[in-house]
Amino acid sequence: MKIHFIAIGGSAMHNLAIALKLKGYEITGSDDEIFEPAKGRLQKYGILPDSIGWNPDKITSDLDAVILGMHAREDNPELLKAKELGIKIFSYPEFLYEQSKDKCRIVVGGSHGKTTITSMIIHVLQQNGIDCDYMVGAQLAGFEVMVKLSENAKIMVIEGDEYLTSPIDRRPKFHLYQPNIGIISGIAWDHVNVFPTFDIYVKQFEIFANMIPADGRFIYCADDQVLSEMSQKITQTNKFPYSVHPFHINDGISYLETAYGDVPLQIFGRHNLSNLNAARLACQAVGVSDENFYKAISSFKGASKRLELVAKNEQCAVYKDFAHSPSKLKATVSAVREQFPDRKLIACMELHTFSSLTGQFLKEYKGAMNQADESIVFFDPHAIALKKLPPISADMIKEAFQCPGMEVFSDSKQLNDRLLNPEEGKVVYLLMSSGNFGGINIDELAKTIISKQ
Repeated sequence: MKIHFIAIGGSAMHNLAIALKLKGYEITGSDDEIFEPAKGRLQKYGILPDSIGWNPDKITSDLDAVILGMHAREDNPELLKAKELGIKIFSYPEFLYEQSKDKCRIVVGGSHGKTTITSMIIHVLQQNGIDCDYMVGAQLAGFEVMVKLSENAKIMVIEGDEYLTSPIDRRPKFHLYQPNIGIISGIAWDHVNVFPTFDIYVKQFEIFANMIPADGRFIYCADDQVLSEMSQKITQTNKFPYSVHPFHINDGISYLETAYGDVPLQIFGRHNLSNLNAARLACQAVGVSDENFYKAISSFKGASKRLELVAKNEQCAVYKDFAHSPSKLKATVSAVREQFPDRKLIACMELHTFSSLTGQFLKEYKGAMNQADESIVFFDPHAIALKKLPPISADMIKEAFQCPGMEVFSDSKQLNDRLLNPEEGKVVYLLMSSGNFGGINIDELAKTIISKQ
């Protein structure tokens, strides 16, 4: 097949393009901006566009399909040309469903933990020799691409994002995947630009759960009150609630408490031990015994930017995490606090998403960083301007978080200098963002922090 990607530079889009290239498809694409790592990866596979920008001449009648990314607009000239020629237009969720409609689809939804649960399931299935296709929202160690599509795999594991499908399809992505096994990890209001009220946001998860067939499984976190209440409305399928897996911490390592003995983990945090139980139930549904699950999960190192250890020495450790919403932020700070109770915890997060930079949403962050010894928040006024949002101030942020002693920065150089101040005693740094702190190279920063301790 010959397929053209409109907005090929996106995280999911470029991975899907590479996956189809590896499958033998002929791939072309366009975008008005392509950054690393997408640029280098597209170049490696010979599908990096020759020039930046939109070119309707690339849309020809011999195309079998066009895949439209969320980054494009409704008036995109390539999209208009495709419509004019009557070429089949897919969003990437639609295309993933087409590729997996004859497989058992495990779809992982929720406001937080989606990437980790999806990654855990993929890891365990592969460790147990069970072939699966997948789409996951972060780079996994040992995996070339975040999307795999094949003819032979009978299972597809999909991270089910609740954000919009495409510029011309306002449905949440996870409504298109038609789950056989559906997971919801928790519900915490996000994407206020699309779901203006909490009730509207919750409704999207209810719709998703109601898509699971009678012979399927609905796996959900019983510790989430909103989700537990919503689950009572789901009556058409089998329900499997889960909670935090029993564990204990010994000398900085978390151990699962199981019928097969204690199982050491390379990950930590109550939210991850909850995510692990969701993955266990999903794997159980496709034939993996608990004993084999535990053997496999002990070697799971986590997904990229999910409590990822960047650098450490005897005195200091630096972790980075994708946390940005209030619930993610609180869970991540709590996890590091519990894992390192005797170390000074310096937590730094960036307000980067549309929701987090919206004045009326800031109050949702109340108390989210209170377990840290020192709390730092960064925001980039340029990002606010690009999103066409009203300005916010340091005072607004401090009032919203209500965290004593919180420091707020809007200049990345000043933030960088602050983080490089040497600390006495043993310390752990937690850097949390879905962006890059105004252009800071976190890996390089972490190395420098370590060198100064």
